[in-house]
Amino acid sequence: MSEFAIEADHLTKQYGTFTAVDDVNLRVPAGGIFGLLGPNGAGKTTIIKLLTGLADLTAGNARVAGFDVRRSPMEVKARIGWVAAEVILDDDLSAWENLWLQAKLQRLTDWQERASELLRYFSLEDRRRDKVGTFSTGMRKKLEIALALLHGPRVIFMDEPTIGLDPTTRRMLWDLITGVNREYGITIFLTSHYLEEAEALCRRIAILDRGRIVAEGSPAELKSRIRSEYIELETSEEIEPSRFSALAGVQEVRRQGEGWLLKVERADEVLPRVLGAVTAGRIRRLHVEGPSLESVFLELTGRRLGPDSNEPHDYRKFYANIRRARG
Repeated sequence: MSEFAIEADHLTKQYGTFTAVDDVNLRVPAGGIFGLLGPNGAGKTTIIKLLTGLADLTAGNARVAGFDVRRSPMEVKARIGWVAAEVILDDDLSAWENLWLQAKLQRLTDWQERASELLRYFSLEDRRRDKVGTFSTGMRKKLEIALALLHGPRVIFMDEPTIGLDPTTRRMLWDLITGVNREYGITIFLTSHYLEEAEALCRRIAILDRGRIVAEGSPAELKSRIRSEYIELETSEEIEPSRFSALAGVQEVRRQGEGWLLKVERADEVLPRVLGAVTAGRIRRLHVEGPSLESVFLELTGRRLGPDSNEPHDYRKFYANIRRARG
């Protein structure tokens, strides 16, 4: 058996003249948590669709759970689970009925014992007959993961699983993800644009920008590449960039939205000079960024990594209708 759960070579997806995924190579070790980190629109979900056979490759090839995505897509699908950013549960059904429906869609037999075990593991056994519409967000996420685990997959894809969650629920889900990885030994392929999430969960991270992998390694390895720090500030007065670039220790000056982003050698030494270059009382916002995944992304792309300002769409009823239509 290969040491890699996922192997992708020159993965490419084009839509007309637009290249969504551009010559991506990936090696995801079996049994770990691998993070694909990038902003909205970088191509993260498209890569998952290519790896799961939900979208055709324009070029390249991939193997998932030991099977070729092009030649054996159904073998791949039988060995993977998917936890999407959107809600896929049917609110009008109970937890047990959602599991039953999942088993029916996957043509599973003798699934009841596995389903009961998962409900116990996720502390949902006493709510098995309750409608999912009465569940908290955390309980719904637990049930979604239970559905993904029902058929005993070797790889689970989690596409932005914590998007839109409050910080408490997000951290609860982090504990849940690491627990599932440890308890069941399943490879987890996680996409995210939350830097702290990737650092907390993933042994290895690939940073994706505009469809291309720009860096890959452990969080420590990625941060070790950064020798600079960043000072970000916004002022209430107009400032010529030369006022900052002339300061000792300032390596680069970039316009960042309504403010400035300064790449510096040592923030503790340069910061007093920066403050002295601005009229007293005219600084609206100030932030210092030391070596971190954020600074890695800044170094590689010249901009910050952050979630899109628009809230994610809720496709709950859409998915419920599809499930009903399938019978």
